[in-house]
Amino acid sequence: MSADLLAAKASARDDVTARAHQLVDLSHRIHANPELSFEEVQSSSWCADMLANGGFSVTTGICDLPTAFSATIGSGPLTVGICCEYDALPGIGHACGHNIIAAAAVGAGLALADLADDLGLTVRVLGTPAEEGGGGKIFMLERGGFDGLHAAMMVHPWPSELIQMPCLAVSHIDVEYTGREAHASAFPELGINAADAITVAQVAIGLLRQHADTGDQVHGIVTMGGAAPNIVPGKTRAKYYIRAQSLEALKSWQPRVEQCFHAGAIATGASVEIELQGPIYSEFLLDEQIAALYRANAEGLGREFARPTGKVVAASTDMANVSLAIPSIHPTLGLDSLPAVNHQAEFAAHCATPIADLAVLDGATAMAHTVIDLATQSEQRSRLLSTTYRAGTPII
Repeated sequence: MSADLLAAKASARDDVTARAHQLVDLSHRIHANPELSFEEVQSSSWCADMLANGGFSVTTGICDLPTAFSATIGSGPLTVGICCEYDALPGIGHACGHNIIAAAAVGAGLALADLADDLGLTVRVLGTPAEEGGGGKIFMLERGGFDGLHAAMMVHPWPSELIQMPCLAVSHIDVEYTGREAHASAFPELGINAADAITVAQVAIGLLRQHADTGDQVHGIVTMGGAAPNIVPGKTRAKYYIRAQSLEALKSWQPRVEQCFHAGAIATGASVEIELQGPIYSEFLLDEQIAALYRANAEGLGREFARPTGKVVAASTDMANVSLAIPSIHPTLGLDSLPAVNHQAEFAAHCATPIADLAVLDGATAMAHTVIDLATQSEQRSRLLSTTYRAGTPII
């Protein structure tokens, strides 16, 4: 490394260290005050305020999303986005560790603030609401929130360190059956049982799984199953996620799943409505070159990446849609939490511990160092500058 590069990275790391108390405090405040998708009023405000106090120009409520924001510093031609998530899960709070994501993103942005102009950078920290099913980033892509970016990145807590969280495409649907109420004992013959319809659908889905291709998944919950045992249920509702390896694979798999819901209607005489809830999440297109830089920087901080185990583990994220449009990475920060895993209350508890606090600081530093590499390595800089994202441009 050149002396200038070493100095820039040392400056970024020193900045994160100097702000360690503030960043950990931000992570803990978000963790202690979980807010659901599109309702992250406090969390987004805390992140935006901290960036504004660090010299960033901040615009809130962007893209017609009240809890989204854009914070910018620097005026260089290379524009890099760092994504900041902060929504929690119903019932179990920050069981996906978005408090860590938010604090690490803010920390990375602040670490680059004094370096941006000298490095020919514009740094943009984007507050991206509603990753947990709401698709905030997808709305922001469509509405210009990512315009002008040459690269994008974020980090995500996980039981182990991975250079990329495996991602499936996913469609979120609501299902509603309408039948007819009747007295369940005296006049059951006059009823049309909407609960039976969802039962038939669930059985059909279970049978369909035998024919699922690799990566094809379906899982859901019944959110309303009836009003009382002595009333034939006239209305039932369910929420389901349908996943596949890619958007293309999802086009084939989703109609087969939906036919199972129609089977429930046919079998019982109920009517069914299937409604898409939010935008569809895509598969992830990892930028291998940025990922290699991030890995070297993370390992330089002492992070140890897990070896492949052969077990197929995958989730979904709206950051994947960003990756189809802009060179992107989405590495994980290992919390050594096993047997606790994401979306468990036990994992939420891990997300405000000393190992999680270290993940905040290391994630911020590794991202800042990676951005510095992108700015100073002529081959990477030229490659990224050759393409600029604009809303409405073709997805790569």
